[in-house]
Amino acid sequence: MTKHYLDDDAVARVGLGLLDRTLPKAEWTHAAHFAAALWLLRSRPDLPLAERMAEIIRAYNEATDTPNTDSGGYHETITRASMTAAISVLSHQPAARPLHEVVDVLMATELGRSDWPLAYWSKATLFSVEARRAWVGPDLQPLPQRF
Repeated sequence: MTKHYLDDDAVARVGLGLLDRTLPKAEWTHAAHFAAALWLLRSRPDLPLAERMAEIIRAYNEATDTPNTDSGGYHETITRASMTAAISVLSHQPAARPLHEVVDVLMATELGRSDWPLAYWSKATLFSVEARRAWVGPDLQPLPQRF
């Protein structure tokens, strides 16, 4: 199994870097998106992520000169689907399992592929302006109950 982060401090650095907008843009990888989500879910239960995740990511994008437009930047459907997947994976791990190991477990699933949503959404639907702006449900098959 590929090791994405050496320890939980490295995962926390990603999560905190997202929150305070200091994570270098080059480090905002597919694995980092999930690492940040998992860290936020486990370490910041005080944050209402369902309401705040869009704001957090949009602010980070702006800080790293990534415009949030109808064709780039923040994507609501992908973010919500990814958060659902992260919650599923985290909920099926022992609470004491180090978070960097949870990242590796998650990335070893279909979620490790950056194109994983295309198993559930057609390209036309997923990359539509509507799906970028608001939740659009899968049009190919339902999301699984467990990832």
